[in-house]
Amino acid sequence: MTTRYQMKEMPDLQGTGEPITYPKMVMTGQTSTRELAEYIAMTSGFSKGVTEGIICELGEALAHEMGMGRSVKIEGLGVFTPALSIYPDKEREQPQESTTKRNARSIYVSGVNFRTDKALIRETNHWCELERASWKPAHSSKKYTPEQRLALAHQYLDKHAFLTVSIYRQLTGLVRSTATVELRKWAHTPGSGIDTSGIGSHKVYVKRKESVIP
Repeated sequence: MTTRYQMKEMPDLQGTGEPITYPKMVMTGQTSTRELAEYIAMTSGFSKGVTEGIICELGEALAHEMGMGRSVKIEGLGVFTPALSIYPDKEREQPQESTTKRNARSIYVSGVNFRTDKALIRETNHWCELERASWKPAHSSKKYTPEQRLALAHQYLDKHAFLTVSIYRQLTGLVRSTATVELRKWAHTPGSGIDTSGIGSHKVYVKRKESVIP
């Protein structure tokens, strides 16, 4: 399956007057724990239930080991390391010996740093067949009327087999909840030319097949 990207512009911090662009992958969704378990079960000898259980337990095991003051390295994935911060309402400690020293109650785990294994990057690149996106992202939903957004959906479906909520957001600038509601409305509106295929998290939107009257 082709993965699309867009070229984005970044601020000219050096003042050269030349636009600086960089590629950014277009995200079309998020894989859930269940979907990940289904994929692993499909490509290995493990059952989906066992796989899903192990994935869920992995988070607890990571937390336990990092809570004990250890970083955790998973081969082919990367290294997880806990990060500490001082509570916002606490004054920062100064290096001078005469100042107040922060005790453990002032400090908490504020995040987890992740350093990617190079093997994961190589494997991701292996599966990634890149193609430049044929559309430009809209920055505001006010840019288009509902009718214009429907036209954008049709233009996209003229070139692609299906349309997802994430891609519709990229096309129109709508937030996810609004994009989902609007696509459902089009799918239930006679004459919109939009239909659905699949169920649940696998639901996509397609061109409605016209009924042929004998």
